[in-house]
Amino acid sequence: MTAVLIVLGGYLAGSCPFGYWIVRLVKHEDIRKVGSGNIGTSNVWRTYGRGLGLPVAALDAMKGFVPALVGVMLVSHVVGILAGGAAMFGHSRPLFLRFERGGKMVATCAGVLFGVAWLVGLAAAAVWILVFLVSRYASLASVAAAVSLPVFAVLFEEPTSVVLFTAAAGVAVIVLHRANLSRLRAGTESRFHFRRPARA
Repeated sequence: MTAVLIVLGGYLAGSCPFGYWIVRLVKHEDIRKVGSGNIGTSNVWRTYGRGLGLPVAALDAMKGFVPALVGVMLVSHVVGILAGGAAMFGHSRPLFLRFERGGKMVATCAGVLFGVAWLVGLAAAAVWILVFLVSRYASLASVAAAVSLPVFAVLFEEPTSVVLFTAAAGVAVIVLHRANLSRLRAGTESRFHFRRPARA
C-alpha cells in the first residue's frame, strides 16, 4: 500500500504545472498561448527570461526528484523508479490542466535520475550542458542527453531496473521532441539567448 501511495503521489507531484502557474501568477498570461505553447522550462525561459525560467526549472526537477528519492528510501529502488516515472507522466499529461498537453519531461527526468541514479543524472546533465553551450539549441541538448542515458546506465553498471528506465525515458523524451527535430532539420528551430527574453 505504501508503494502505491508513493507512486500516486509521484503522479500528483508531476501534475503540478509550475510553468503555467508561475507565469499566470506573475505575468497574468497563459504560457500555452505564447512561444511554443509548452509549459516547460525552455518556453518559459525563452519567452520571459531566466527570472521565471530558473524557478520553473528547479520546481520541475524537484517534482521528479522528491517522489523518486522517497520511493527509494522508504520502499525500494524499483518503487523510486516507478514514482519518478509517474511524475514524468504527470508532467506530460497533468491532472491539474485536465490532462492537456504538458511539458517535455526533461527537467523532471533529470530530477528522477538524481533521485535513483545520481551518477547517470550527473553525466547526462554534462552532456546536455556541453551540447547546449556549443549549439544553443535546448531541444538538441535534450535529445543528446536522452540518447546518452542508457549508455551511462550501462557504463556505471546500474541495476537492470535503472537501465530499462533510462532507455524508456530516453525514448519518451525523443518522441516528445519530434517537432523540434523536424524544425532542426529544416533549419527553423529557435536558438536560445541568455541575456534577454525573446518576448518583451
